[in-house]
Amino acid sequence: MAYFLAKTDPDTYSLDDLKRDGKTEWDGVRNPAAVNAIKEMKPGDTAVIYHTGDEKAVVGLAKVVSEPRPDPNDERSWVADFEYVKHAKKPVTLRQIKESHQFDDWALVRIGRLSTMPAPEKFWDWLQKQGAF
Repeated sequence: MAYFLAKTDPDTYSLDDLKRDGKTEWDGVRNPAAVNAIKEMKPGDTAVIYHTGDEKAVVGLAKVVSEPRPDPNDERSWVADFEYVKHAKKPVTLRQIKESHQFDDWALVRIGRLSTMPAPEKFWDWLQKQGAF
């Protein structure tokens, strides 16, 4: 199983929306590096859901439940289906992530606009130590 971080604007589609829907097609990814992350996903992988905007925090988890596939509405994009798993017990902010200095070389810290990316396993372990899950 691999870990990914998937960003979403909560005003557009929040973790609460995913919980309500149960499952969604994760779309709208156009940056080539982010599209490559979608292409790497496999069913059973974990997607750490991160809210952008004012919140800038890890807020919950989803599970990848489909193979990635080309987006039928955008030839430059790929999609995968995500299923809601749970909300974080407590959100973990970007500030906390940056202040830990454990992830200074990770795309989340280095490339702020990247919407979807692989997440290091040590990030998952660190999130648990922070009491997020």
